[in-house]
Amino acid sequence: MSPSPEGPLLLGVRHHGPGSARAVRAALETARPAAVLIEGPPEGDALLALAADPGMRPPVALLAHAADDPGRAAFWPLAEFSPEWVAIRWAQQAGVPVRFMDLPAAHSLAVGEAGKAAQGEDGDEGADPVRVDPLAVLAETAGYDDPERWWEDVVEHRGAKEADALGAFEALGEAMGALREAYGDGGHARDLVREAYMRQRMRAARREFGDRYAVVCGAWHVPALRAKTTVAADKALLTGLPKVKVETTWVPWTHRRLARAGGYGAGITSPGWYAHLFAARDRPVERWLTKVAGLLREEDRQVSSAHVIEAVRLAETLAAMRGRPLPGLTETLEAVRAVMCDGSDVPLALIEDRLVVGDVLGEVPDGAPVVPLQRDLTRQQRSLRLKAEAHDRELELDLRKDTDAAKSLLLHRLRLLGIEWGRPTASRGSTGTFRETWRLRWEPELSVRVAEAGIWGTTVLAAATAKAETEAAAAEELGEVTALAEQCLLAGLSEALPAVLRALADRAALDTDVARLAKALPALARSLRYGDVRGTDAAALATVATGLAERICVALPSACATGLDADAAAELRGHVDGVHGAIGLFADAEEGLRERWSAVLRTLAGRDTVPGLIRGRAARLLLDDGRLPAEETARLMGLALSPAAEPADAAGWIEGFAGGSSGGGTLLVHDERLLGLIDSWLVGVPERAFTDVLPLLRRTFGAYEPGVKRTLGELVRRGPGGRPGSVAPSGEAPEGFAPELDPERADAVVPLVRLLLAGAVA
Repeated sequence: MSPSPEGPLLLGVRHHGPGSARAVRAALETARPAAVLIEGPPEGDALLALAADPGMRPPVALLAHAADDPGRAAFWPLAEFSPEWVAIRWAQQAGVPVRFMDLPAAHSLAVGEAGKAAQGEDGDEGADPVRVDPLAVLAETAGYDDPERWWEDVVEHRGAKEADALGAFEALGEAMGALREAYGDGGHARDLVREAYMRQRMRAARREFGDRYAVVCGAWHVPALRAKTTVAADKALLTGLPKVKVETTWVPWTHRRLARAGGYGAGITSPGWYAHLFAARDRPVERWLTKVAGLLREEDRQVSSAHVIEAVRLAETLAAMRGRPLPGLTETLEAVRAVMCDGSDVPLALIEDRLVVGDVLGEVPDGAPVVPLQRDLTRQQRSLRLKAEAHDRELELDLRKDTDAAKSLLLHRLRLLGIEWGRPTASRGSTGTFRETWRLRWEPELSVRVAEAGIWGTTVLAAATAKAETEAAAAEELGEVTALAEQCLLAGLSEALPAVLRALADRAALDTDVARLAKALPALARSLRYGDVRGTDAAALATVATGLAERICVALPSACATGLDADAAAELRGHVDGVHGAIGLFADAEEGLRERWSAVLRTLAGRDTVPGLIRGRAARLLLDDGRLPAEETARLMGLALSPAAEPADAAGWIEGFAGGSSGGGTLLVHDERLLGLIDSWLVGVPERAFTDVLPLLRRTFGAYEPGVKRTLGELVRRGPGGRPGSVAPSGEAPEGFAPELDPERADAVVPLVRLLLAGAVA
């Protein structure tokens, strides 16, 4: 059967619908048109031949971006079950021309419509306050409260070789025509321009093929393409559209990015389920539930073939009770929850993530046009065996191995270029500097980031170097340059380091804010450590870092002695911790610097004008380093907690000394003298002042481990030495304990201990 003599064959579809895809294939086989026009940008016509390449595996997307601004981009995704992809492959196999017919990307990108050109009839986005969802309206008219369930019943559950495939498209076109009569453009105002261009492409096809061609487009557009309009009217809509130069290519896509939840306007809720429906030759429910059982078995759940049989029966029963022709996704998931998941939503969430949506990543052949940077990245991915995957994958690297070190350099260089393929994460094993852990996940949008980064160079190394040098020259704050220096060392950008270090020295010399200097030092210290583990010569960086530390030592005491409110004191306390840790990372040759820093801490700990939070922290750091005797620590605490001290300041001293995750609770457990001082002070705090200091104390002691808090509570209950705040005299024991060990009572437990140990050995 040929296309109707009244006009071309118009096949209105739902984007990414397997039922539509099967119907399109059946209709094309029946009509055998001489050419096929497909909704999509005409700039992609030159790339259609790649669809027949064996290396092309959907899901993929046609990417168009502005040549001078790759960030202005649009995607046209296609899955194996997309009607457009089926039409492309049918035309290539039948040997007939296939072309795109939508508004050129040169226009849509020029007016800032990036990402919307492929949204389709049910997913266009825009500023219109009222927009019509055609499927929702048709579903409601048919008595359905769920558009997805209606679409499954009337389209997806149809046979793959229906004799009335053409009739189905005719019926859907009539339904859309009624909607267009009732709602006009339905709030999709931009579609009027798109449809005017589509009609122009159809007129060109008619001049070449007559009416023996087929059009595959969103069903929403069919009434507009059938409408009788003049050439002049369509030209008027298209006159004056802005235009930019664009470049196009194919890029890999994922099922997850096809999902509506991923932000794709024409997306579907269950791409993995739709892919299964399209690929299943027969018995789709049985095959699907077999996949579910396999996944659950991989997760060590006890699922047998009997579970699969029972789940199939339950799904079919639910469909029959609801008057559905076949079980849909809703029925199968309910059956899985009841039979295989014991009513739990936890394993069901795994099924929805892995199978209903899925992480399938498409592939694009090497012949697809790419920017030189992408070609270099692909070469390195292959040589390092770093495969781009759509799901999260953890990568452990040992930097002492050449291959792992090369992987680390590549990932750090990509991060500097803004290509977040991998993100560093905490290692579960060793925390040494020779270990790195990355979490990798390739998202389709990263192809745009690669195109954007192509302005910096043709290779990853050259691009990262050029960008680092440019950012160093443009940086306005010291912290920006220190962070960049750290990135350069991690990425092995030795050619960029001189420019970065010059900028660092210049910014450090001009910056007089001690807080900014202190904030910058930790990054430099880490850079020195990373440079050491990677064998990088960082002598110039060490000189800058040492000079920065010297200036901090000079300026910090006076900065802390000025009137600081609680927030400013907390910020400086954090900087004190950061500088202390940074100086601890410096080489042993910097012992003189460490002594000067210790002198600064002693000054801070003993100066009354310094806020209690910082004084307490300085005392604790000195104590931990073994530079403050226990007697001196007790003296400083006694002064800070004396009756003459302001309660809020004293509470701040306690927070600085014993707060946070610094092990202050353990220190108090093992030094009852310090605990007694705190206890005595707390007992003497006036009632009104106690209300003010309670949040500080709660923040301090609330961070302790439960076991530490229980032990402290027991010690406070009985009091050190039996009396709160006192030290037990020599020869006396705390309440509940004998002065000396009783050997007879101790020996009584020996047989039981032996029995326990023997059982453990056995």
